[in-house]
Amino acid sequence: MIDRRKEFSGAGAVRPGYEIDAGALYDYMAAHVEGFSGPLTISQFRGGQSNPTYKLSAGGKTYVLRRKPSGDLLKSAHAVDREYRVITALGKTDVPVPRTYALCTDDSVIGSWFYIMDFVEGRIFWDPALPELARGQRPAIYDAMNQTIARLHSIDITAVGLEDYGRPGNYIARQVVRWSKQYRASRAAEAASFEHLIDWLPAHIPDEDATALSHGDFRLDNMIFHASEPRVLAVLDWELSTLGNPLSDFNYNCMAYRMPPGLFSGLAGLDLAALGIPPEEDYVAAYCRRTGREQIEHWDYYFAFNMFRLAAIAAGIMGRVRDGTAASPQARAMGEKAVPLADLAWRIACGKL
Repeated sequence: MIDRRKEFSGAGAVRPGYEIDAGALYDYMAAHVEGFSGPLTISQFRGGQSNPTYKLSAGGKTYVLRRKPSGDLLKSAHAVDREYRVITALGKTDVPVPRTYALCTDDSVIGSWFYIMDFVEGRIFWDPALPELARGQRPAIYDAMNQTIARLHSIDITAVGLEDYGRPGNYIARQVVRWSKQYRASRAAEAASFEHLIDWLPAHIPDEDATALSHGDFRLDNMIFHASEPRVLAVLDWELSTLGNPLSDFNYNCMAYRMPPGLFSGLAGLDLAALGIPPEEDYVAAYCRRTGREQIEHWDYYFAFNMFRLAAIAAGIMGRVRDGTAASPQARAMGEKAVPLADLAWRIACGKL
């Protein structure tokens, strides 16, 4: 199993094949980033399965650069311009995000589109069991995460200028089609469970069709917490964000409850009471209170859908490993999870888990 803290945290030397022309980037930042001054140093974060991510230091400030990878890319993937747009818009709300500075859509600067935002210093919790915290500290971390996703789903999308950020309605149906195509386009994983899900999911879509701004990858390790307080300072990795079904988005946040630790970062099979982590039903009830819902129906359908989607993403990563365009050295380990994730999704769909 991947040690996510060791493998994904921190920054080091820029990996071969991901170099940036420091002079060209310096000139761009001097012209487009408010308050920028050099000299500029560049390192690369160890994480970043999809979009290569860099740490920039200059003039006593630290920035983050996210760029599209090079090579042939699947249509609609690696949309750094969408990431930049949604983070910038949320900067005017109570959803915590980094400050953005500039979006570059000129490939001639460093070879692909990129954007620059603040580096936010704080804690990242890679394991949902929170082993680094005392039992009494864990409930507040989960409550802060719950509060943050409830705030996200309560955003007035028109007020922040995101009313055209996606197509309202029929989110699940469109997503099933999208990820089914991406799975097949990747040509990197084959399993009967994938094919079963591709047939089963569109035939059992819930009637609930609410629309809200959805993150798409909302999980504990995509948040930066205050160094000593149970407070979220920034939500990261908005590449999959869109106007979507908030119940699906929240369910994705809850997948750790159904994931075994050996497959992915999960809580399944752990003694949550002993750990001081709220059980799934209490965590769901807190979200419902915050968003004015009595309950969420078709809960297991959303788990099957989200695990299928994650499996298709993993298959896409494995496709990039095969094609030599994967942004992270941990990409193969993630790609190898595609089939086990699809198998787990199918067991849930069949009511066997």
